[in-house]
Amino acid sequence: MAPLRSLVAAALLLVSSVNAHFLLLHPTSLEGTEIDESKEGNAPCGANMPDLASSPSSEFHVGGDQVAVQLSHPQANWLIRGTLDGKASGNWTQMFPIVKQSGVGAFCEIAVVAPEAWVGKKGVISVAANAPDGILYQCAVVNFVSGTNTTLDSNCRNASSVTASPENDVQLAALISKADTTTKGNSASGFGLPLGSLFAAAAMAMAGAAIL
Repeated sequence: MAPLRSLVAAALLLVSSVNAHFLLLHPTSLEGTEIDESKEGNAPCGANMPDLASSPSSEFHVGGDQVAVQLSHPQANWLIRGTLDGKASGNWTQMFPIVKQSGVGAFCEIAVVAPEAWVGKKGVISVAANAPDGILYQCAVVNFVSGTNTTLDSNCRNASSVTASPENDVQLAALISKADTTTKGNSASGFGLPLGSLFAAAAMAMAGAAIL
């Protein structure tokens, strides 16, 4: 039998997710789990805008880290992007290929990368979901650090009903400037991890090789 604390946490997460189109669980959203559903469509961060001086922040490893979400819709396409712009007003860099989630529930990407030049700097990660009711947004303030995060966050898991696949979403792609998505050599976004490796990592985090 699962510990009482785990059952209570799961129940609270379920109640929170009912009141939001999606939750950004890792890195921690600017809104935490108290999401203002009516403002999730406000670009670029939903209800709250970042303040690099005062917003709570966590470490994010540029060589590969996790982004975990909880989706309340049966399907959505995900874009993960980042910027050093403290107001999150532009200069977005795509951090992972766009993927489609099918199935309600938890979903986690385990190999999201950022430019090496961001190490030692504070910035914003924005997760955008193209869902049936439009594009929705959540943001997190992070401190970019070197290396790869090999410690799995407790929120990084995939629901048994969830599958994911690469997706060509022109609406989400339009949120990244052409300069930000320029490829260099064999890398997907110009900072070192080949596209094939990114999709291989994504596949590992999907049904069939899910993190449970």
